[in-house]
Amino acid sequence: MNVIKTAIPEVMIFEPKVFGDDRGFFFESFSKKIFQDAIGRQIEFVQDNHSKSRKGVLRGLHFQKGEHAQGKLVRCAAGEVFDVAVDIRKGSPTFGHWVGVHLSAENKRQLWIPEGFAHGFLTISETAEFLYKATNYYAPSAEGSILWNDETIGIEWPLSGVPELSAKDAIAPSLNSISLPE
Repeated sequence: MNVIKTAIPEVMIFEPKVFGDDRGFFFESFSKKIFQDAIGRQIEFVQDNHSKSRKGVLRGLHFQKGEHAQGKLVRCAAGEVFDVAVDIRKGSPTFGHWVGVHLSAENKRQLWIPEGFAHGFLTISETAEFLYKATNYYAPSAEGSILWNDETIGIEWPLSGVPELSAKDAIAPSLNSISLPE
């Protein structure tokens, strides 16, 4: 497994070694030892999520607050997405900065998004199936979101026009108008 640092050091890309032949392929998608050595701490994933979206759908930017914060290890099992992590940790030197990575069934990359980050993705292919491993259970009362095109963050989404959003995501507040835990 190749671990690739991003512009925000805590956000990492995990690129597996893929073994393929005319029958197909095999790769190790997760190794607790390699993963924990890379991030430098113990992690327990407690929930796996799976979503399917059509081209142009943007999900996010979502996060869980306080004791319900979630770290996520995400990957695209079918199709391709542009995946984004935004640092929303007050006092962090990279607060409000973002990292964007293309994740696809072809490149088999995974992105680690630690607790304290908002997360979203845009479906680029006709459809995409997206998998999440989460370090905490979903808690509706701790859910938060940030507007996908917040100018203070300035994410460069690879799209022309407006993406397809949920009603909730379409009216999400800006980063500067939400209260975040210290």
